[in-house]
Amino acid sequence: MVDTEKNNELEQAQLDFISTVSHELRTPLTSIRGFADTLLTSYDRLSPEQRDKFLHIIKDQSNRLIHLVENLLTVSKMQSDKELIIYKSVNIVPFVDSAMQMVKNQYKTHKYITNYQKNLPNILVDTDKFQQIMINLIDNASKYSEEGSTVTITVGQNYNENSLFISVKDEGIGISEEDIKKIFNKFSRVDSPLTRKIQGNGLGLYITKTLVEKMNGKISASSKCKGSEFIVEFKAASIEDNAKQKIKE
Repeated sequence: MVDTEKNNELEQAQLDFISTVSHELRTPLTSIRGFADTLLTSYDRLSPEQRDKFLHIIKDQSNRLIHLVENLLTVSKMQSDKELIIYKSVNIVPFVDSAMQMVKNQYKTHKYITNYQKNLPNILVDTDKFQQIMINLIDNASKYSEEGSTVTITVGQNYNENSLFISVKDEGIGISEEDIKKIFNKFSRVDSPLTRKIQGNGLGLYITKTLVEKMNGKISASSKCKGSEFIVEFKAASIEDNAKQKIKE
C-alpha cells in the first residue's frame, strides 16, 4: 500500500513537472513564432522601427528559451549521480568578487557594496559550482530590485561554527513568510507586480540550493516588508585539506 502511494506521488510529480516545463517552453516559442510570422507576411508594411522591435523580441525570447533549456539540463545532471564535483581548498573572496562584477555589468543603475572580512580561512568547494551559486544569488537580488537600488554582499566568518558565510542582501520587493517556505522549490516564483514583468523560470534558486547542499553547505533566506537576504554557509577547510591542496599545486 505504501509503495503504491509513493509510486502515485512520483507519477503525479513527474506529470506536474512535464506540464510546467511544457508551459515554460510554449510561452517563448509561441512568441517567437508569432513575431516571425508577422515579419514574413507583413515585412513591407512594417516600419524599420517595428521590424527592429520584433527582431529584438525574437532575440530576447530565444535567450529565454536557451536559459530555460540550460537550467533544465543542469537540473537533470544534478538529479543523476553523474555530476562530478572537484573540491579545492580556496580563498572564496576573488570568486565572489568576480561573480559580482559579472552581474554588475548587466545592471548599470544598481549600486553594489562589498564587505569582505580580512584573513578568512579557505573553504573546500568546487570553484565553478561555487561561482554559479554566487552569480545566481547576486543576479536574483539585482533582477528583483528597482533600478538604482543597492545590493550588499558580505563575506565573513562564523567562529562558533568554524564556517564562512556569504550574505547577499537587496532592497527589492521582499518575500512573504508563505513564499519563503517554497522559493527553493522547482518552478517556484514570488507573485508580485514586479516579478510578473520579469521573465524567469523558477529554477535558479532550486539549482542554487541543490549545488550548495551537494557541497555540504547550507542556504537560508529571510525577508522583511522590503528587501531580502540570502545566506550561504560552508565549513572552513581543515589543515589537512589545505595541505592536500598545496601538494596538488
